[in-house]
Parts: sequence; structure tokens; C-alpha cells
Amino acid sequence: MRRPRLFLLPLLVALAALFSSVLVGTATAATNPSPGPFPYGTNACTPSETHPYPVVLVHGTFGDATNWSGMAPYLKQQGYCVWALNYGNRGTGDITASAGQLNAFVNFVLAETGASKVDIVGHSQGGMMPRKYMKDYGPTKVDKLIGLAPSNHGTTQPSAKYAFGCPACNQQYYAHPFITSLNESGETQPGVYYTVVETRYDGVVTPYTSAFLAGSSTQVTNVTLQDKCRADAADHVGIVGDPVAFQWVKNALSQGVGPANPGFQPACA
Repeated sequence: MRRPRLFLLPLLVALAALFSSVLVGTATAATNPSPGPFPYGTNACTPSETHPYPVVLVHGTFGDATNWSGMAPYLKQQGYCVWALNYGNRGTGDITASAGQLNAFVNFVLAETGASKVDIVGHSQGGMMPRKYMKDYGPTKVDKLIGLAPSNHGTTQPSAKYAFGCPACNQQYYAHPFITSLNESGETQPGVYYTVVETRYDGVVTPYTSAFLAGSSTQVTNVTLQDKCRADAADHVGIVGDPVAFQWVKNALSQGVGPANPGFQPACA
């Protein structure tokens, strides 16, 4: 019998590894309520005693979980158990329905990890939609919500109001009944700690101050990147990969009780 040529051996090894990963992926897909793709370092971990709550990453409108390709490995390196989901037809679907998808995913993560709560880090709609999730399904499964440029009070951009085929865009217009209903009975939930990280150069959530939440200083910390790092030029999209924003997320997650420390001074890039 002729032996396989040496140049074929790496190919055979790679195919075997691929086949193995497909089997693992199929098993995960059978139980995970969120379809892929997922960023590296997510959706296969158990929390540690140091960081007992899994971190769920929630992307924004027109995005997907791979938007966290920088944040996910960063948090993993810091010792966190990181999960990420895809929802709402790339975040364009009805926000109430997307909140239901987040509820299913949080329940899945808690069942997989044995944790009692999760921490949520979200961008844009992904920083606001979890508030709808907690309003509809209760806040008891969330310890911290950290929003990067979240659309908490909507946007004044007319493009959101008139976006055809994007219900979530319409719902994020500042005068939409969805935004009014979300905020009319209070902007926070008992037992949850909120950190909002925003940039003055946000051209999507306008004015940028509409990202901020009202609440006591023991429950809410609102951060403008440029207050501590004047030269930071991150915009609405860039904040997801901004090194200074990463540090604020880490600071918020590291607080045993409470939101991010407003006196924290990040290292400015």
C-alpha cells in the first residue's frame, strides 16, 4: 500500500480538525438559541470564583456578534467567561421581540454555566435593548449592564425615523412611542448597576448625551471618554474597539457592588 505523500499530511490533519470542530459546533447549535457566527473566545466557558457572573455581549443595529472580536478576547484574557449572541436579523427587527431572544439566551447561559446572574455589555441598541428585556422579564438575572454608546433615549437622526425595513431603527427615533414607554416609569431596575460609556463624537446617537441614564450615583455611572482622555477620537462605531472603552468596561465589571468608579483614570492611548 502506497503511503500518503508528505505534502498531503498537513491537509489530512486540518480536515480531521475541521470535522471535529463541525461536530462540536453541531452539538452547540442544537441547544444554543442564538445562531453564529461568534467571536473567538466566546460561548464555551465556566465562570471562575473571582468572576462568578458570565459576561454576555450584545451587538447593535446592523451588527452581529463578531463586532466583539476585540472585546471578547480582551475580557477572556482578564479571566472572564464570555458569551455572545446574534439577535433580531442583525439587530434590525422589532426590539420587543429581540428582548425575548435575549431572555432565551440569558436562560441558556445560566443553565450552561450554573451561574445565578449575568453581566451584560452592549453596544448601541445592544446597550439599550437589555433594559427592555429586564422590564419585560424582570431584572433578577442581571447584576451589571454596561452600555457603549447606548441609544437609551433614542436619536434625533431623521434617518432612524424613516429607515425602511428596519423596525428597530424606527423604534430608536427619540420621539417614537417605544422610547417613551421604555423610560416613562424609571430608567433603572432595582438591584442592577449601570455604566454608560459614551463619546462626544457619536454621530449616530444624537445628541450624545441621550445615551446617559438618570439614577443615583450608587447605581449609575455615566462616562464621556474625552473627560478623562481628551484626545480619544472614537466615534459611535469605533467605541466598540476603543482601548479606553475597554478599560472602562473592565473597571465596571470589577466592582463587586456598584457601577464603574467615576474617579477611575484609564491609560489614554
